[in-house]
Amino acid sequence: MKHKKLLSCIIAGILFTSIVGTLAHFAYQWSNENPLVGLFTPVSESTWEHMKLLFFPMLLFGALACRRLREECPCLAYAYPLGILAGTFAIPVLFYTYSGILGKAYTPIDILIFYISVILAFVIVYRITIRCQEMNPNFKKSPFMPWLLVGTLAACFMAFTAFTPALGIFQVGP
Repeated sequence: MKHKKLLSCIIAGILFTSIVGTLAHFAYQWSNENPLVGLFTPVSESTWEHMKLLFFPMLLFGALACRRLREECPCLAYAYPLGILAGTFAIPVLFYTYSGILGKAYTPIDILIFYISVILAFVIVYRITIRCQEMNPNFKKSPFMPWLLVGTLAACFMAFTAFTPALGIFQVGP
């Protein structure tokens, strides 16, 4: 029964993150470039800003999922931030790999990378949670460090949106 609830949660998370992330792509523009909205959604077409499309929707869903399933799936609170980090960083890895090989970026592939990264992130959450619970049903490891990394990345998204470094990942284009 635990696996069934977890799987339902994972599927819902994939759908939620995919839909909200897709809509978030346009939110800054729709908000008349509201700086507060820009902290959580892309303000440019840079790779860094597009990482927000996965990060913030998955973070929101994860906070709710971890709270809802904390009794049935105690490992979820440890696995979820690892999935967020893996999925978020899969976006630039996949983007720079394919655009480096092909010599340029293609919008349909960029869109596909977002959805692949979302699925990858939730598969990681699911697999770590299941494996952890099977190996250690009384799991008590603190999720502090993974969530600290997620919090640090959230702070970086906000800081680097306001004060953009002159590095390639923050610039538009490959």
